[in-house]
Amino acid sequence: MKRSRTIKEFTMNICAGPERIFPLLCPVREYEWIQPWKCEVVYTNSGIAELDCVFKTQFPEDGPEDTWVVSRYEPPKRIEFIRVNSLRSIRYSIEIISQQRGSSRAIWKQVITGLNKEGDDFVNSITDVTYNEEMALLEKMINHFLKTGDLMKLT
Repeated sequence: MKRSRTIKEFTMNICAGPERIFPLLCPVREYEWIQPWKCEVVYTNSGIAELDCVFKTQFPEDGPEDTWVVSRYEPPKRIEFIRVNSLRSIRYSIEIISQQRGSSRAIWKQVITGLNKEGDDFVNSITDVTYNEEMALLEKMINHFLKTGDLMKLT
């Protein structure tokens, strides 16, 4: 059987090098720059993101509670998560590529697969427009934080 699947990708231009960006891609550090962000850290040896770190999130627009597992951890270049709830699974990868003048490109890719009929409906409802708007806001948030050291206020 084949469930519904979509693949979404977005490239961010970020005003810092990989060494400054990578540590922010962590469930603990995301409180500093993502609004709204809330998670429950289930397991980490170091207190921050690491291979096999586990955490949970609950964002109503994304369906039931998600469990995330860091499945690849290659500082400061790449991090991947497996994110699962009862509707769908997501393989979420972020690759950071150094650019000129201390900036970077970050390629955010999500492979989203429905796990049942309701999950298929969820997957099929994800539009490129909605995904790109969400990712563009995230890009603004991280750049704002890197420039100012402050959380961007959403109106």
